[in-house]
Amino acid sequence: MRLLLVEDDLILKDGLERSFTKSGYAVDVITDGERANQLLTYQEYDVIVLDLGLPKLDGFEVLKRLRSRGNTTPVLILTAIDDTQSRVKGLDLGADDYLAKPFELAELEARIRALIRRGVSGGSAKISFGDLVFDTSSRQCLVKDVALSLSAREVALLELLMLKATKVVSKAKILEHLCSWDEEMSENAVEVNVSRLRKKLNIFGIDIRTIRGLGYLLATLEKQN
Repeated sequence: MRLLLVEDDLILKDGLERSFTKSGYAVDVITDGERANQLLTYQEYDVIVLDLGLPKLDGFEVLKRLRSRGNTTPVLILTAIDDTQSRVKGLDLGADDYLAKPFELAELEARIRALIRRGVSGGSAKISFGDLVFDTSSRQCLVKDVALSLSAREVALLELLMLKATKVVSKAKILEHLCSWDEEMSENAVEVNVSRLRKKLNIFGIDIRTIRGLGYLLATLEKQN
């Protein structure tokens, strides 16, 4: 999943970027509101973590402009401004959650996971596709209670395919959601990762079907007579 962090405190920014990356997110970081607003006019994210006290354009205005464009990306406001009036204003402008600094990292990441899955799994920590279950909290994938041994990239790929389980996911979308600006991943690398994950899933009767010219779709393997 791809995450945008908008934070101008350089120490906090660096720490959060490392933590989010370790948790399997592709992370892009912006340190001022004006650049964040420009970026969000064309780049899609799975979730946005937004500070309020930003230079050039404050977080309230970034959020207001984002929602005025019809962008429904989940937004978590992360700020040192902890008065009731600011909380109400942020939520009324369209924020999905509000967390005051200082905070516990575990709580922040749990809130982010909840925002990402809210629209696709009814808020459950587990996403299912047939016998395949992905636990968004533990980042563990199981089939019939058997844990799959997957690389971090394979986990991220499987999560994306499961979140979009009824839709074809293009190579471009995979690259967009799994890679941050400073990462390089070619379409050939996508094919390699899909192939490796497919082999691990095929054992359990689950396939990653290639829809020629469009992308990939989770499916069940047809039983041979």
